[in-house]
Amino acid sequence: MAKRDFYEVLGCQKGADDAALKSAYRKLAMQFHPDRNPGNSEAEHKFKEINEAYDTLKDPQKRAAYDRFGHAAFENGGGRGPHGFGPEFASSMSDIFEDIFGDFMGGGRRGGGGGAARMRGSDLRYNLEISLEESFEGRTVEIDVPTLTTCDTCEGSGAKPGTGTHTCRQCGGHGKVRAAQGFFTIERTCPVCQGRGVMMDQPCTDCGGQGRRQQNRKLSVDIPKGIEDGTRIRLANEGEAGLRGGPPGDLYIFISIKPHGLFQRDGADLYARVPIAMTIAALGGEFEVPTLDGARAKVKVPTGTQPGQRVRLKGKGMPVLRSKDVGDLYVQLDIETPQNLSKRQRELLEEFSRLETAETSPNSGGFFDKLKKMFEA
Repeated sequence: MAKRDFYEVLGCQKGADDAALKSAYRKLAMQFHPDRNPGNSEAEHKFKEINEAYDTLKDPQKRAAYDRFGHAAFENGGGRGPHGFGPEFASSMSDIFEDIFGDFMGGGRRGGGGGAARMRGSDLRYNLEISLEESFEGRTVEIDVPTLTTCDTCEGSGAKPGTGTHTCRQCGGHGKVRAAQGFFTIERTCPVCQGRGVMMDQPCTDCGGQGRRQQNRKLSVDIPKGIEDGTRIRLANEGEAGLRGGPPGDLYIFISIKPHGLFQRDGADLYARVPIAMTIAALGGEFEVPTLDGARAKVKVPTGTQPGQRVRLKGKGMPVLRSKDVGDLYVQLDIETPQNLSKRQRELLEEFSRLETAETSPNSGGFFDKLKKMFEA
């Protein structure tokens, strides 16, 4: 049976460009793919015919020969048996898989071995705990980061100085090997050259051909004033060195702030709970509290202060990150009930209790008056 014209098989004109050929091929390959037509021998024959036509016409040299001599150009050495698939079919099946599914698997066909040799280094994470005072003041911190650094001996190439490279014999320099399984071709990284496409004549003795070595690096990190718990600082190109001369990754420093003995932080504001004597709450007074700048601030207690009442000290809180603004300090006054009274103290309190009126304790007096009315109703 005479072979059909390859252009006719794909439904294209003889002068069609590569894009038109590829578009026609993809449409027909999906239509007659054996997985979509199980047990259909006619579809299988057409699928083979489509692949043979596209495999020839997509190659500029083969297409030129076909345009000049037709099928006669490949009659001696076509490489296909009458009932099977040759290596060209495996190649074109890979084209189908990559063309149809490539967008879902990461976007297009991967490059050859040369591009696979240089790999970007991994990003690193470093957890740094600082005090509230350090967050208030800002400072420069020295950190020690264990990481992979570029090998000084081979300067990241992985090859022993003075030696060269040769093409990998396993993959022919492509960095990938293919194996046909049924209708599909499985492509994987070359196990010999690990995707590089080339082999070193002699690997570097100091790094074993990786181009990088494990080492601790000392870095200086600027902690800005007002930084908050959970903030992430990125140091570009301070992560792991790339594989065989590839670009380095980044270093991410995650800040955590230790709990403070006196202050709790909420954004730029600080909060402190201070116990005061009952007499100071009743009569009024003042006391001092330390602040994060190393000074002391006076807190004035109004007469008749109630438990939980807050006093605001403006501008005594935390600096706002990358701003000239400063938060406030709120001092919560916790009134302490006297304990371990002496006889004289107890006598004085009992006397005060007898003299107590609704005016001196309006809240409690009013509350119990309401209860009394409820029970009498």
